[in-house]
Amino acid sequence: MGIKAIVMDVDGTLTNDKKEITPKTREVLLKAQEQGILLILASGRPTTGLVEMGKVLEMDKNNGLFISYNGSKVINFQTGEELFNEPLKLEDAKAVLEHMKKFEIKPMIDKGDYMYVNDVYNCMIRFRGEPFNVIKYESRGGNYKLCEIDDLAAFVDYPLNKILTAGEPEYLQEHYIEMMEPFKDKLNCMFTGPFYFEFTAKDIDKAKALDTVLKPLDITADEVIAFGDGHNDISIIKYAGTGVAMENAVADLKEAADEITLSNEQDGIAESLLKHISNL
Repeated sequence: MGIKAIVMDVDGTLTNDKKEITPKTREVLLKAQEQGILLILASGRPTTGLVEMGKVLEMDKNNGLFISYNGSKVINFQTGEELFNEPLKLEDAKAVLEHMKKFEIKPMIDKGDYMYVNDVYNCMIRFRGEPFNVIKYESRGGNYKLCEIDDLAAFVDYPLNKILTAGEPEYLQEHYIEMMEPFKDKLNCMFTGPFYFEFTAKDIDKAKALDTVLKPLDITADEVIAFGDGHNDISIIKYAGTGVAMENAVADLKEAADEITLSNEQDGIAESLLKHISNL
């Protein structure tokens, strides 16, 4: 079967290390859409963090889809239609935020234009031996304004698509089991990066969201090629007829993939698509 949909993680996959879509990758993806192939961004980012990239790829003109919050929400970028949404239950969200008070981490939640944190000045962690402003990184990536809330558990009174926590990578490795213990049987609890650990609704992942929205479009898994680099991409790599790991991907994802392409710094997506799709 031919390829009808291209599914791509964003950070470390679609974008280079400067968070840019390179001209070569953009050109190939635009040509793929000219052939009627559907583009889908599948990211842990909030929906707002995908808009600019969607515009760069002209997905707003080609009914491109955004799978955001690691699979808990899907929208059609061109029409704005919400195709899938499964947030955390309010009582679960409150319980997670209350439990997080026991740990030396930085919880982050969002609503509308704002990302809410306990302290905008308590924003630094150490990553790869260097100081790193993780709150600035996340808020800029999601195009959020920042707002301080002393007690996030008491504050939240609306459905959350995810709860993101950030911390020193070594600290998270030492404490993530304790962080997830009360919720391990009722929520998805996972690393989405060395300094990120997050919580979403039970059984939510990128592949479930993908399958839900592709069925009405009469696109089967065999007609999908998917690209990723992280643990939260394993579900789409396994789902797709062709699952492709970036050279910079984690070992577990490479093991699950059908093939490995070049890194995100070397136009890995473009190089792979040129092999799998003619006339690009």
